[in-house]
Amino acid sequence: MSKVMINENLCKGCEMCVISCPKKIIELNKGKINSKGYHPAHITDEEKCISCGSCAIMCPDVVITMEE
Repeated sequence: MSKVMINENLCKGCEMCVISCPKKIIELNKGKINSKGYHPAHITDEEKCISCGSCAIMCPDVVITMEE
């Protein structure tokens, strides 16, 4: 199963991945601010991820990738 990788330093917090996740396990990390000044997205429960890739497809800045 693929693993979702989020480049938190490039994330602009647009929440497109949050909206597209069918399992609702992606949210913005309100306790962290990246180098661009945004709250980056992160996965709250990796075990519930079904590796569908919806988050990667919806990310306008290609900061989310799927890795084997």
